[in-house]
Amino acid sequence: MKIISKQNKQFKLWKKLITKKYRDIHDMFLVYGSHLIDKAKEKEALIEIITSNEEIDGTFVSMPLMEELQQTETFIDQIGVCRKINEPITSNRVLVLDDVQDPDNVGALIRSAAAFNFNHVIVSHKSADIYNEKVIRASKGAIFDCYIERTHLEEKLLTLKNEGFQIVGADAHESGQPQRNQKLVLVLGNEGHGLTSEVKNICDDFVTIKTNQVESLNVSVAGGILMHEWRY
Repeated sequence: MKIISKQNKQFKLWKKLITKKYRDIHDMFLVYGSHLIDKAKEKEALIEIITSNEEIDGTFVSMPLMEELQQTETFIDQIGVCRKINEPITSNRVLVLDDVQDPDNVGALIRSAAAFNFNHVIVSHKSADIYNEKVIRASKGAIFDCYIERTHLEEKLLTLKNEGFQIVGADAHESGQPQRNQKLVLVLGNEGHGLTSEVKNICDDFVTIKTNQVESLNVSVAGGILMHEWRY
């Protein structure tokens, strides 16, 4: 089977999945390249493979249609259509993103979360969509390894606090002495404005990274350092 028409029903659906609205409606998303396709297959999230390469098993489409599905400057000849699978994971280390909006930052933070045992990631409604192609690419497939929950942060943080978690906010200007023998929620704030005042009011303590010559670090760099420090 070869799809060559823009009017094809399947192609129209794939094209819609480039936008968040339709990813949410259909609970589906796209991944690009063999590595992410293999990861999706491993997690039983892969529905089908779209390709313009006749040597690859999948649904074959013409080159013009494949080009319309591209979201990167470099052409990729295989795309995975995936279902959203997000099984809950219980973890004593939780990462919270308070309006982190850059997709590259969100993806890098999810990758670090998977690496350092922060297997439960919570994102605010204003944070970047985790199924955005840039997020998926920056995560190197780690979105498949974490339980990622998008929710109202204040309510969720209060629930976690009641469950015995220590809520620790990362702040360039405030620091404290968080307890290391306690379940931990690490909260990272927006790239420009930091933590929201509502979230700061819920935090039990704060942590900062002392730096020389620069006022603060990129949120994904800071988050990686802090998660490594608190990984146990």
